[in-house]
Amino acid sequence: MEDIKVGIGEWKIAREPQRLITLGLGSCVGVALYDRRAAIGGLAHVMLPDSKQFAEITNRAKFADLAIPDLVEEMLRWGARRENIIAKIAGGARMFSSADHRLTTLNIGERNAAMVLKVLETLKIPVVGQDTGGNYGRTMILDTASGKVFIRTLGRPLREI
Repeated sequence: MEDIKVGIGEWKIAREPQRLITLGLGSCVGVALYDRRAAIGGLAHVMLPDSKQFAEITNRAKFADLAIPDLVEEMLRWGARRENIIAKIAGGARMFSSADHRLTTLNIGERNAAMVLKVLETLKIPVVGQDTGGNYGRTMILDTASGKVFIRTLGRPLREI
């Protein structure tokens, strides 16, 4: 089985029997998309919720509002069918706490997770698994042979979502 790494601000697609892996999901959100009939999976590691606040976009994969639709379109080109695609998401942690609770609106992890869910809802892609929030980082692994998504967290057992 070949492991394909997905870096921060990237997305990639793979077929059975490959695995897609992204490390270091803190406030970033990992979005795993899977079409079980075609055995095609995609994994995005989004950093920011919304591209509209930026005048110049040099990397569409950084933004939830751009990366997810782009990933879906590429999966369709690979042979996936939109009605068969499901999603699992992880990350969106609050990595830095603040005594000033007025700063909670700046919580990029919560905003990332909320935007990912909004985009998936708009695209009519059901979210069937989720591991978001908290104050710890995660590694996300998508097995394209089974569609299973595993979360690895320091000091905790490997678990499936």
